[in-house]
Amino acid sequence: MSPQGTTNVVKVNRPNVDFADKKVLCSAICKCKDAPGIGKDGRSLKQSCVSNRLRELDKLLQHRSPYKPEVNYDMTKQPPEPIMDSSIATKAHDWLPGWISKHWEQDHGSPYLKGAGMVRRPDTVIVLDPTKPPVQENIKQVVEIKFPPDQMGELQEAAYKRIAGDDSKLVEMGPEDCDCNQPEPDPAKIPVEELGFAATIASIIYMVLTKRPPPSPAPAF
Repeated sequence: MSPQGTTNVVKVNRPNVDFADKKVLCSAICKCKDAPGIGKDGRSLKQSCVSNRLRELDKLLQHRSPYKPEVNYDMTKQPPEPIMDSSIATKAHDWLPGWISKHWEQDHGSPYLKGAGMVRRPDTVIVLDPTKPPVQENIKQVVEIKFPPDQMGELQEAAYKRIAGDDSKLVEMGPEDCDCNQPEPDPAKIPVEELGFAATIASIIYMVLTKRPPPSPAPAF
């Protein structure tokens, strides 16, 4: 905290996001930057828009997308544990208050304290194996998406590094990383044959986000 009691803003040193992951995330970021939707209170819902689009992708892939939006993590565990659906290990639990009411005191032996940082929810977790839950050993990167003027603070950064298990796995992204004002790249210049499964995901999310067929046929799963 600063002497005035405000939270100091920390800019995360960003490791590279690989080509296919960046294409997927930037597709959502750019679409939501331009058409985010507006909440009942008049606020722009850019981050919610990104999460909803990635959630739609995960549902389309039967919850086996590498891109897991807004997974809640139990920060009282070491390492932090993802709170997942009881019947689908790769699907984030839909309703955190219900899970807390049903499980917290029974599992922890003490009440849940709202606002104490016991649960944290990064914007997106990229997993190594989409057939497995986003536990720490399966995390490729934790991505926090910020639209200006929002930035990441110290407590948020520290929590997400704990979730990732490695400081270099935390990435902050925004429209400035995506060239949102640039046209889509020429598909003929994209080395999709080198991307494998990730290229398939990028192609599918292109369809989800733009509501039209991909530039080239996506390989079958």
